[in-house]
Formats: sequence, structure tokens, C-alpha cells
Amino acid sequence: MRKRLLMYTNYFYPEVATTGQILTELAEGLSKSFDITVICEIPSYAQKIEEKYKTQRFYFENYKGIKVIRVRVPEVNKKNKLSRIKYILTYFINCILITRKVGKFDLVFTVTQPPILGGIIGTIGKKLTGGKLMYQIMDFNPEQTMAVNYSNNKFILNAMMWWDKRSCKKSDIIVTLGRDMQETLYQRFKGEKVPNNIVINNWIDEEQIYPLPSDNIDVLKFKEKYNLNNKFIIMTSGNIGLYYDFMNILKVMEKFKNDDSIRFVFVGDGSVKSDLISYANTHKMHNVIFIPFQKKADLIYSLNAADVHIVTNAKGVKGVSVPSKIYGILAVNKPIWGILEEGSEAWNIITESKCGILVHAGDYVAMENSLRDIIQQKESFVKQHSTGRSFLLNGMTKKHCIEMYRQALEKL
Repeated sequence: MRKRLLMYTNYFYPEVATTGQILTELAEGLSKSFDITVICEIPSYAQKIEEKYKTQRFYFENYKGIKVIRVRVPEVNKKNKLSRIKYILTYFINCILITRKVGKFDLVFTVTQPPILGGIIGTIGKKLTGGKLMYQIMDFNPEQTMAVNYSNNKFILNAMMWWDKRSCKKSDIIVTLGRDMQETLYQRFKGEKVPNNIVINNWIDEEQIYPLPSDNIDVLKFKEKYNLNNKFIIMTSGNIGLYYDFMNILKVMEKFKNDDSIRFVFVGDGSVKSDLISYANTHKMHNVIFIPFQKKADLIYSLNAADVHIVTNAKGVKGVSVPSKIYGILAVNKPIWGILEEGSEAWNIITESKCGILVHAGDYVAMENSLRDIIQQKESFVKQHSTGRSFLLNGMTKKHCIEMYRQALEKL
């Protein structure tokens, strides 16, 4: 008899956010071995909610044989703290209410989103359903909150740490997304018993995302749509949020604003996007382009359109999270301009795969110099560092990572 698995994830299909895509694919892969029920929020990542999701508290759907229970949340302004708090608390309360009705499960899976509450949802779910708990740490908090100075209230930060450590202790296994994150877990419990844990990288579906020739018609259409033809494209694709130091990176790009041969392209959405657009417009940065999130089916074309991709984290984020965008870049075999902390998972991947150039996060002089080198070298830089896909295929494929989850769950 197949075990029953209850999964909590705030983002799930059809959300375009990386988290939603990865956890949807994880559920699809695990559904071959487990009977899965997913509890998630109604689609709302783009901060707009369809009318059909505004009338009920819970929505019961089926996605590829997976039972999906969507809980209602309010529309959120991600730049407004009160709006974010209202959204998070509503999601939390509704998840607990529906969990009381779903019955018994053998296994429970939860993630660190929303921060702290994702772990608490999992521990409550474990108690209510009787299942063994897997806790996937996508981002460590309060460490992430402190890294970007989102809050300096020591009482709140200490409370967050206490609660998340408690969630870790209550878990039967913890999944971290990188070696540096595993080290953070060990530092959290220094002098204490470290909870059972495993490292499993995130992934991209390398069978759907792969290198395309420069004359591919859909790549050319993407470039034409955004006036990128015959330009050297330096792109960041994904979340444009608080934890990536994009404003300071944009100021480095400003040094090259009169070079019409290049385009700095931001694909995606996030809490700081409007600030970046405002700055670029005010400073007449005509070679900076902002493009909406791409549908999953079109991601292959936007990723292949770039000559170089940016992978970045703000200073202080080492060991706290891993930028998932790196896996899609590896899959399309594009070079990387890495702005990271030495020893972080993404830094190590770029070093081991030899797929790019690295700059220490926060070193803006070195950042400017490295960007100038990339622009001056162009073709030779791209040729030298197009090495990521072979590295990805050697142990970071979607199939390999999902199998690691399956085996870990089967052992619980």
C-alpha cells in the first residue's frame, strides 16, 4: 500500500515563481511513489488574484492525479510590511484549519515559506496527521532577515530563531539546498544535537531547458520583441527581490550606460523591481531593459537569448539561501557573472564547473572591473565559460534530485 504524503507549499502550479515550479515538479515526481495531497495558496505571486478565487476559503482541485487544496489569501503589496503580515497570517491560519479536516498521513513535507511559519505549519501538520516530517529549508530565517537588515528588533529575531530551531528539532529529516546551508544548520546547533539532515540541490528540468542555436526562431522572436537584436545581452532572470543587491549592481551598470552595444536585461518580478525601473529611468540608462516573468514553456527562449547571465546574492546571505536561477543557466550552457560570497554553494558550483567569472559580493570596484573585462572580451569570454551543462548532467539532474527526496522519505 502506498504511503500518503501531505505537502505544504505556498507556491504551486500555475505559479511562475521558481519555488512553485520546483515544488510542482517534486510533487509530480513523488506522485509515482506516494499518494499526494498538496495544501497551497491560491495563485497570487503576481500580486493579483483571479475573480474565481475570491469567493471561498478553500478550493479543491486535481492536478495530474495530485489532490490540491488551495487556501484563500489576500492580495499583497510586497513593499508594504503590514500587507505582507496580513497575507502570511491568513495563509498560516487557513492551512491549519484545512489540516484539521484532511485526516491521517504517513508523511508530511513543508518548506521555510512563509518564513518561520512554514516550519510551524509542518510541525502542527505532523501532530494533527501523525506523519513523519521532512522540513525543506529554502532560506534560513531569521538569518536572511538579519543579512539584509529587514528587521533589527532583537526580541523578534530571537523569537524567530527559537521557533525555527524548534521546528528543526521536531522534524524527522531536514533538507538543505547547499553545502554552505548545511554548515549553517550545524552552526545553529553548535554544542547541541544536530537534527537528521541531508543536502539536495534544487534543479531545472534539463530535458525542457537546454542550449538552442543563436538563430533559433523563437529566440530571435524574443530578442525582436524586446529590441535586443545585435546586442550583447547580460541578463538576470528570476526573483528581483531584497536579497540580491540589485540596486548597487544597477549603479555599477550605470558606468556603461552609454555603450549601446550591450543590454542589461532584468527578466522577472519582485519587491525592488519598481525601484530599479525608477532609478534606470531617472538616470537615463537606456540600455537597461525590464521584462516580465516568462511562462514556463517560454523560459528556454529567454534563457538562451542571453550571452551572459548574472547570479548574485547580497553580502551576508552565504549559507542562508542558494539562488535557484543558477540551474537554468547551467542547463542552457551560458557563462555566468557571479557576484557572491566565497564558499557559498553557487560560488562553489561556478568554480567547480568553470562556467564563469566570480566577484565578491559588496566589492563594487572589482564588480566594475570584471564587467568591463566581460564586455571587452565578449566572444572569447562566452566561448571559454560555456561549460555548465556537462557539470549539471553529472549529478544535478531533475531525476537524480527527486530520487534523493524519494529515498529519504521512504526511510522515514
